[in-house]
This record gives sequence, structure tokens and C-alpha cells, in this order.
Amino acid sequence: MVLKLKRILLIAPGEMTLTPAFERACALACAGGALLHIVAFDYVPVLAAAGLFAPEAMAQAREGYLQVHRHWLEQQARFKRCIGLNVTTEVVWARSNLAHVLEYVNDFHPDLVVKDTHCVPALDRAFHRSLDWRLLRECPAHLHLVTRAGHARPMKILAAVDLSHLEALTRGLNDRILDLACRLAADCGAALHLLNVGCWAVMDEGTASVPTGSLDDSLKDAIEDAQQEAFEALAERYGIPSSCRHSLTGIPRKVIGLFARQHAFDMVVLGMLYPDGKHRLIGSTVESLLNQAPCSLMIVKSPQPSD
Repeated sequence: MVLKLKRILLIAPGEMTLTPAFERACALACAGGALLHIVAFDYVPVLAAAGLFAPEAMAQAREGYLQVHRHWLEQQARFKRCIGLNVTTEVVWARSNLAHVLEYVNDFHPDLVVKDTHCVPALDRAFHRSLDWRLLRECPAHLHLVTRAGHARPMKILAAVDLSHLEALTRGLNDRILDLACRLAADCGAALHLLNVGCWAVMDEGTASVPTGSLDDSLKDAIEDAQQEAFEALAERYGIPSSCRHSLTGIPRKVIGLFARQHAFDMVVLGMLYPDGKHRLIGSTVESLLNQAPCSLMIVKSPQPSD
């Protein structure tokens, strides 16, 4: 059964400005008939600090400040309601950090969280993890990180699957990727392409993957044939035409990024697998693409492992 997005949550910036994620979230909600809820986390340290000395006066000043933001956000929502979009808004007095965002996500239970991507310089990444990176790992819902895309409604979607791991270990992640990609393509009238990068192979029923170039030629051919058969079967199951199937070789993050850039895709749909204490996290490709993506990323989450 193809996934349907019913509740979309947009994490809006604290500044009163329209961003690519705002337009993308509205376009996806409108195309799929979903409820869109927009939340903005707003926090002014100066007001918070002043409240220690004059709490009543600062409480009034804070409420007045938030009211301006609420009015602005509600005005943007009214414009979208005029075209039939079901949208609600809220401004929260809190820092836009992981704890507050996750608390809000867990209370709202969205099918999809949408947020503008925030590129972090390499030197900064060496000392701290960005909110985007942490949401990749900890957000329970599917996550859409939006770049400065040319189209609010995506016109070309690339679903990138990983056939290098045993299906039992990925808990149907490839099917979930295509479930969501097919739904988005159908709702938006977008062209859907399927990509598999054949570079890694599973050995001895473990989760460790090794470059196929290091294998014996006969074993390498057998693994590549098996992956190609699985790729074709997956494409057939979801009705992907032959002209939209792409099976390439190389380092996944490099190949996916280059392919998406060369063919001007609006969105790449990839998957991440929750760790379960026994197996490593499958998702390093997504993390590597985070600060290099040529277009927006839609990250599909696997079911959380049971205790």
C-alpha cells in the first residue's frame, strides 16, 4: 500500500521570512490534501535575561513581541487558505534546538517534518553537530531538508535505494523509500527515477560492506548480477519504466550527488535505518550528502526497532 502523507509539520525559521521550505511544505500539502501545521521557535536572549529583573514588564514585552510574529505567520497562512490549503500555525517561545523540536514532533505526530537545510562549514562540523544532522538521527518522522530549489512543487524526483544489505536487516527500507517517492510523484505530477549504486556487497550474512573491487571476479560478477536482479524486480513492482531506471557503480554519496546535479532533480529520496543495538546505522550516505546535496533531500526512516 502506497504511503499517504496526512500531517505535515513545517519547522519555520525564527525570523519572519518566507523560505524555500515554506513554499515546498505548502506545495506538498496542497498536492496531497494534507494538513500543514507551521511552528516557529522564537527566543530573544535579551528579553529572557531582562525578565530576571523585571518579570512582569518583560512578560508583557515578550507577549507583545510574540504577538507580532503570530500575526505575521497567521497572515501567511490566510493567503494559503484562500487556495484551499488546510493550514494552522503556532509560535513557541523557545530556542530552536533538538530537544524542543523533538518534543514538538513527538506531541504532534506528523507523517513528515519539513525544514530548511542549514549548511555548516567543515571546520564548524568538526566541533559540533548541526540541528539538521541530529534530526537525521533522532527525528522519528520522515524528514525533508529543503535547499534553494527552483520549483516549490518538485517536478523531477530521484529515489536512491541501497541493495547492498540483506532485506531482513533493512526492515523493508527500500520499499518504504519507493512508497513515499511514488506517492510524492503521483501527487505532484513529477517524473520519478530510480537509482542504485552498485559498489558494496554484504559478506557472511553480516552488515559490514566491502568494495566489490576487492572481490574475486567470479564472486564480484555473482554479487552484481544478484543486485541487478533485485533492482529490476523492485523497479517492476513499482512500475518504474526502463528509461527511468539507473544502475551505476562508484562511491554512493559521490555518484548520487553528481547524478542528481547533472540531471537537475528537485528532490532525492533516500533512507536511514535506526540502530537496534546489534547492527550499525545504515545512513552514512545520507549524512555525507547533507552538506553537499545539489537539491533537497527527503529522508525516509525505517520502523523503529522493538525493545
